[in-house]
Amino acid sequence: MFNYHATTILAVKKDKQIALGGDGQVTLDKTIIKQTAKKVRRMYHEKVICGFAGAAADGLTLFEKFEAKLEEYNGNLKRAAVELAKDWRTDKMLRRLEAMMVVADKESILLLSGNGDVMEPDDNVASVGSGSSYAEAAALALLKHSNLSAEEIVKESLKIASSICIYTNDHITIEKIES
Repeated sequence: MFNYHATTILAVKKDKQIALGGDGQVTLDKTIIKQTAKKVRRMYHEKVICGFAGAAADGLTLFEKFEAKLEEYNGNLKRAAVELAKDWRTDKMLRRLEAMMVVADKESILLLSGNGDVMEPDDNVASVGSGSSYAEAAALALLKHSNLSAEEIVKESLKIASSICIYTNDHITIEKIES
């Protein structure tokens, strides 16, 4: 059985902007099988942005489940995230999904996992995926030592991650929300 490695997802909040981006690489074992995958999207009337890292079918399933929770809870990001995390941890089929998510609205960034985690970062940066530690380190440095916007920090940080992590490329998709 081959291991799928794919993606770096990064979200940054700065001033009145939250940006969430991801690279486009999908790798099967030691081979790049796709360079232009889109793992970031808008949801709930364009008010929520989400990205996933992990198995593609699992990530897409989580997108669908999360979008249903957003509808059920009238766009309340935190409530939808907690309810998804509860289902993800307790449902026999969902708990086998191998993916993680970063979700955001105009106020918050949350990291979600199948362990039931719903975490809001203290430092306005959240990341998941193969190159997440590289992208997060770059984002924290740029957030502290530059005048770049959240969107520019996400773009530059993902470029840095792509130059270090073999499972991350520089085909970047970014969505942003302004408050």
